[in-house]
Amino acid sequence: MENEIVYHTPALLIPCMEGLDIKSDGVYVDLTFGGGGHSREILSRLGKNGRLFAFDQDIDAIANIPDDERLTFCRSNFCFLSNFLDYYGVEKVDGVLADLGVSFHHFDEAERGFSFRFDGPLDMRMNRKSKLTAEILLNEYEEQRLADIFYLYGEMNNARKVASTIVKARQKTPLTTIFQLVELLEPLIGKDSQKKDLAKLFQAIRIEVNDEMGTLKKMLSQLPGVLGDGGRVAILTYHSLEDRLVKNFFKTGNVDGKIEKDFYGNTVRSLAPVNGKVITPDADEIQRNPRSRSAKLRVAEKIGGE
Repeated sequence: MENEIVYHTPALLIPCMEGLDIKSDGVYVDLTFGGGGHSREILSRLGKNGRLFAFDQDIDAIANIPDDERLTFCRSNFCFLSNFLDYYGVEKVDGVLADLGVSFHHFDEAERGFSFRFDGPLDMRMNRKSKLTAEILLNEYEEQRLADIFYLYGEMNNARKVASTIVKARQKTPLTTIFQLVELLEPLIGKDSQKKDLAKLFQAIRIEVNDEMGTLKKMLSQLPGVLGDGGRVAILTYHSLEDRLVKNFFKTGNVDGKIEKDFYGNTVRSLAPVNGKVITPDADEIQRNPRSRSAKLRVAEKIGGE
């Protein structure tokens, strides 16, 4: 358990398990294995005939895999969920869990480049085999594209100014390190809001580098096909962009939130929200695990037909 605590402390652990309503002989999927906290809890609730598939594209997560024959580890992005289940001959599953937050491990490892607290390379890749890094993005993307990323994914009001400053600076010297970027943008960021503004910037870069919105949309679209009738999906989000996609998909069956109705006026969808109100950490959990404060849990159930 010590390795798990260092790597990541899962948010809303018990509410996630209650939302999945785990059957002892069921088949479940943990799409974001990370430190293995959620997976271990699922395994503790499964009987000897239960089965768990765990996904993670980061090679560092392999060290956290428990020795349990009921678990099958898939070193892959979760957008390939259906492919792997087909490969292993699994037609339907009873539950799917996804924790879309970044592991503490990533924020606390300077060499990964996810945090502005440490100097290190401009990397931010979840999968170290991926070609696109934060350095490539900042030095090669056109100014308008950078501005769009900062505004759409970071909700930065000064996105254009930040993009312009980066483009002008890189013409003289390429951006290669975290502190080089932070120092460059210091004049544009107020002291009172420095952490908040830098967090928005780094979030935007990370989302683009890892195509987080694209892979989330692909994963959501596969859920109706892999869940058996009555199967549950529990998803933890940490910012409004991804939460909006999840909320829309659970309510309407599409990420745009457009309600489609059949001939009789019934809403056409394969999932139905289980919790009417989004679940958030209570004061005790936030005190124990401050990084959980922005977590939001939504749970939905397969209602049949696919």
